[in-house]
Amino acid sequence: MSWAGFKKSVNRAGTTLLQKTGQIERTVDREFEDEEAKYRVFEKECQALQKDSKAYWDAMRSMTSAQTRIADTLETFYSAADRTSEGAMAGHAYKRSVDDLDTSFTRELDGPYRTTILEPLGKMCAYFPVVNEHITKRNKKMLDYDSSRSKLRKLIDKPSEDPTKLPRAQQEHDESKELFDLLNEQLITELPQLLDLRVPYFDPSFEAMIRMQAKFAEEGYEKLSGVQRYFADNVRDDYAAGQLDAQVESVLQEMRELSICGGN
Repeated sequence: MSWAGFKKSVNRAGTTLLQKTGQIERTVDREFEDEEAKYRVFEKECQALQKDSKAYWDAMRSMTSAQTRIADTLETFYSAADRTSEGAMAGHAYKRSVDDLDTSFTRELDGPYRTTILEPLGKMCAYFPVVNEHITKRNKKMLDYDSSRSKLRKLIDKPSEDPTKLPRAQQEHDESKELFDLLNEQLITELPQLLDLRVPYFDPSFEAMIRMQAKFAEEGYEKLSGVQRYFADNVRDDYAAGQLDAQVESVLQEMRELSICGGN
């Protein structure tokens, strides 16, 4: 930071302190404050959306990977017992189905999700530091304007013996006010425009997410429903009738009766 920049920072810090103690009047622009408040909500929501969208996709990837590992284990269980049993065939079919789903997810959905959802969100969020820089600059120029206005009023109320001070203070006041007004009006005009663009900007991403979720669900249903044919009809009927819980409990009771499981 240059000496001039350092000096301005010190002066602005002094102005802020004097405003807190009521010695310098602070400019209040309700219109800007309202637009900034709406912008801050939008900024927060976009950042949360970016974070949650990434977390959602990471969870989907974790789910398909975990599903594949579950299928590997189930196939091992059934194959070790009887490779020709219906259970073994179902385990193999299940593994083949989830492997296909995992491959399809990586090949057909991962890239499009990044392109149509994560990248647009990232680009939108990348604008926030730029906008915030403009807001920070506006606030600094407001402090300069408030300070110059206070100096001018003091010289008007109590004229200096130096006749050059008042014209210089007036010039400083006019220049700082012009710059502040320029930045302030720009933000008041363009912040609402930025917010108005959010719906048409995110519309394609929202539609893409729905389509990809539907595709994943449809493919999952199609592939996994094919595994059901390896189960006996009575198994499907028992499941529909809610009788499988009793069968599971019966097997658990047999396990409890084993000595190594705590049985007598």
